[in-house]
Amino acid sequence: MKRLLLVVFILMSQNAFAQNDSSRSRLRFLIAEKPDDSIKVFTYYQYGETFETENSDSALFYYRKGKDLSEKLNFRKGLSTYVSYSIVILNNQGKFREALQLCLDLLEVLGQGGSKNDLAAAYINTGSEWQYLSDLETAAEYYLQAAKLAEETGNDKFQRVANNNLASVFNSLQQYEKGKQYAGKSLLIAQKMNDDYAIASSTINIATSDFFLKHYEESLQHFKQVESLGKKMEDDIIIMDGWLGMADNYKESKEYQQSEMYYRNVMETADRIDAPEYKMYGYMGISDLLLRTKKYALAQPFIEEGILLAQQLGTKIELKDLYLRATELQEATGNAAAALQWHKKFVALNDSILNEKNTASINGMEIKYETEKKEQQLALQEATIRQKSTLNYILFAGVAALLLISFLSYRTYQQKRKLQEQKIAELEKEKLLLATQSLLKGQEDERSRLAKDLHDGLGGLLSGVKLQLGAMKGNLILSEEHGRTFNNALGKLDESISEMRRVAHNMMPEALMKLGLQQALQDYCAGLSDSQSFKINGEFYGLEKRMESSTEIVVYRIVQELLNNAVKHSGASVILAQVMRQDNSLTITVEDNGRGFEKETILQGAGLKNIRSRVDYLKGQLDIQTTPGKGTSVHIDCIIEENE
Repeated sequence: MKRLLLVVFILMSQNAFAQNDSSRSRLRFLIAEKPDDSIKVFTYYQYGETFETENSDSALFYYRKGKDLSEKLNFRKGLSTYVSYSIVILNNQGKFREALQLCLDLLEVLGQGGSKNDLAAAYINTGSEWQYLSDLETAAEYYLQAAKLAEETGNDKFQRVANNNLASVFNSLQQYEKGKQYAGKSLLIAQKMNDDYAIASSTINIATSDFFLKHYEESLQHFKQVESLGKKMEDDIIIMDGWLGMADNYKESKEYQQSEMYYRNVMETADRIDAPEYKMYGYMGISDLLLRTKKYALAQPFIEEGILLAQQLGTKIELKDLYLRATELQEATGNAAAALQWHKKFVALNDSILNEKNTASINGMEIKYETEKKEQQLALQEATIRQKSTLNYILFAGVAALLLISFLSYRTYQQKRKLQEQKIAELEKEKLLLATQSLLKGQEDERSRLAKDLHDGLGGLLSGVKLQLGAMKGNLILSEEHGRTFNNALGKLDESISEMRRVAHNMMPEALMKLGLQQALQDYCAGLSDSQSFKINGEFYGLEKRMESSTEIVVYRIVQELLNNAVKHSGASVILAQVMRQDNSLTITVEDNGRGFEKETILQGAGLKNIRSRVDYLKGQLDIQTTPGKGTSVHIDCIIEENE
């Protein structure tokens, strides 16, 4: 799961800013007619909010109008509200550092005389920005400050948010039981408040904890609840949070089609509403899915785009995970040098995020917060904690140094061994490929020779016999019975010539040599389905540009073998044959609506071995999907070389 948190931003107004049935024209009228007072400040914010989902720039414009008037009136509540509204848009646009600066500026203003409630809200918002920027220690400091103030004022809303955001911090630190504990506290308060948004944000952290504790069924149900709440509120961000969680759970359950659908839904929605952070989460999820299913070529662009977005957004945790994806991709494709470079980046960033110092500091703050009410015990506990922390740090530093040396030595040994194994495997693969290429070339040369001998040799001889017999017929006087026999013999001779030409054509189609692959495939499909009970739909795109003759022959043989198998064994009424080329990428698809087969039965067939050898010749990937009674689909992806 790529997204470990959902931070909540607090609106610090005492008025109800939720939109009612009033139109924009009424708000515009109020702005024009009202004097410059605190009510007009809130009217600016309410009017700007109507543009938030469709035109964020217009929303920010009117929020700044409210801010300017607040500064003119020295109205602290107005300034607080400006920050709360603006950071929502800035975060959706991935501008976390701009949002953080607004929060820090507001804390400075509130420190000169703001209320405890306003300060609690500001601490929560500031902590959320630090968490988005992956500084978990600083984020926890602000959340605990907010929790302390909220407890002093008895503010349920701020206590809920502080607990929920602390849950997300512990989830990020992989302390999932503790994360679930804080999220549970938050959910109880949210249910008491009967607030759908609060329930959704708390449920997300509970679902996240369950996911990493491998309680996948419980996690999936929680994320479905989040999706339902998002649709009820018409909140695209909440809906995408639900989709991301559902996609991750389906991926772990190996329901890959469902998983990919929800990741793509997230990316499309994030594009539509300009939420680059969520698009990054979509890239992360779908790239991991493609790596698991070994579709490495398809995974690479998603990883590259995800890294660029994470670097732009400054999100270290996600960037670290994407570095690991890039490492896995390069290892899987045999590029050891590139894999090592990505792994170095991953280790460096991971060490700066999830280290013992971070975890110890946050746990220490939690203990300090829980015991802060008893001042007499606090001094003794702080001294004990400092002493233990120093001893633990010294012990940890020694153990860590020893472990690091051992780890580096072991990793160097493992990398050398892997490189040697990869070189041996590559040499064996090249040897096998050369043997396959030689075998296929020999087969095609022999086919070509036999086809030529049949067509030019035997075909010419039979045609000559036919002409001689035809000439004799005109000079002979035959009885009616002998005449019929003679005509039957000529008919059989015609059939033999046609059959011989058909065999020669199948062995080496003349159209393939003279007119190219596309025309040869069209002719073959038309000839195979002529006067038959089944229909073959041939779709061929991008084949106008000729390829190497050996490549065209291999592609033709693959399609020929697949179609023959479908005709002979599937009992289908409709067969689809599709060959598409785009630049150097070539895909072959043959599908039928026939009876289907047990996949194990197909994998043992000799015909499939022939197809596999030709796919290996093209350095392609073969995927077969079939179920008894539901037809068969064969898909091949390969990279072709240009015909110089």
